[in-house]
Amino acid sequence: MTSKVVYNGDLRSTATHLRSGSEIETDAPVDNQGKGERFSPTDLVATALAACIVTTMGIAGNTHSINIDGTECEVEKIMAADPRRIGEIKINIYMPKDREYTDKEKTIMERAAHTCPVAKSLHPDLKQTLSFFWG
Repeated sequence: MTSKVVYNGDLRSTATHLRSGSEIETDAPVDNQGKGERFSPTDLVATALAACIVTTMGIAGNTHSINIDGTECEVEKIMAADPRRIGEIKINIYMPKDREYTDKEKTIMERAAHTCPVAKSLHPDLKQTLSFFWG
């Protein structure tokens, strides 16, 4: 088992990673009857995509001796209706400003980003927009 999720009431839940004991609380967003005081479940999906992207880029970086330490992502989740779902996830990926990357390194990183397991697990109707900013 990977995790345990407990509904705490008032549209809030706590997810516990069983191996480490790390916890994440979720809250429904204000536009869906919640308080918006924590990540919503759909926020976590969008955030998981960004975390997976930089992790996969990090693996590619390790393989090809490309340092991406300090890379940052800004995540925007855009909801759609009928049915309510995530319509688009926009991620701006900011590579470290103190490094220069060759065209080959940029290609390796961009390919890695587009092939992360979360990206490949999401429904093809969910638009994934990635923008890279190279130093």
